[in-house]
Amino acid sequence: MPHDLDLTLLRTFVVAAERSSMTAAGNALHVTQGAVSQQIARLESALDCALFIRSRRGLRLTPHGERLIGRARAMLSLNDEIWADMTENTVTGAVRLGAPNDLVGTILAHALKNFAERCPDVELTLLSGSSPELAQALARGDLDVAVLEEPTGHTPGECLMTDQLVWVGARGGTAHRTRPLPVSMVSTTCAFRPAVLTALRTGGTDWRTMFENGTIEATAATVRMDMAVTPMLASTVPQDLAVLDHHAALPPLPSFAVNLHLPDTGPSPTAHELATRLREAIPHRRG
Repeated sequence: MPHDLDLTLLRTFVVAAERSSMTAAGNALHVTQGAVSQQIARLESALDCALFIRSRRGLRLTPHGERLIGRARAMLSLNDEIWADMTENTVTGAVRLGAPNDLVGTILAHALKNFAERCPDVELTLLSGSSPELAQALARGDLDVAVLEEPTGHTPGECLMTDQLVWVGARGGTAHRTRPLPVSMVSTTCAFRPAVLTALRTGGTDWRTMFENGTIEATAATVRMDMAVTPMLASTVPQDLAVLDHHAALPPLPSFAVNLHLPDTGPSPTAHELATRLREAIPHRRG
């Protein structure tokens, strides 16, 4: 006799796998950590196999879990497509999304394309800026959804992923050997700036500002010309630039979180739909 797979259990499994944590999965699904553990246990019992290896560092998929994850995502995606096609609850209206420029064409690209295809009647407005500036815009009511780069740790936002902050330079370049170290950053309000300055001070690295008042394209241009180095999230580094490893004698940088923020008053239905698509499209990675 064939057995039916509970979609709720599969969704919990996928979210737990993407977030590598029962607690983080519970936050994303708006249930307790205990409820997540019980649902995973039920799924493991139904399939008669272990899906996760549990450790202090979080959750890691077993070989059985690796076999299941792709098919589970495909089944959930098909379920969502069928539901959308067969219901008349079309999402309409307008939504204002704020995101740092370095995330728009990289980490967020697939999510935004997916949202535009699934919600063609929604008028999406995108505002780019530094994370501190976008946080202020959300607090003022100028944004409906914000995706912010913030230090890892306590935050009122929902962590979509964490990524390692790295030093980036020109391929084959020598700017990283120059002292004072020429450092290029987009602006004085860059979310990475306090962490970078702390790392430079702690490492005793003599440095100077090369560029700090423009766009990310202009910042990257100074790096391509081998005039400076810059900090970037590892997932956003352009292919024509190089991540500088420990041999570059630069101070190590911390990980940063990419967090989803919604208004304190609660999201509109359209903002809620956008937030859902962002959660689904961004794989939860840890740098």
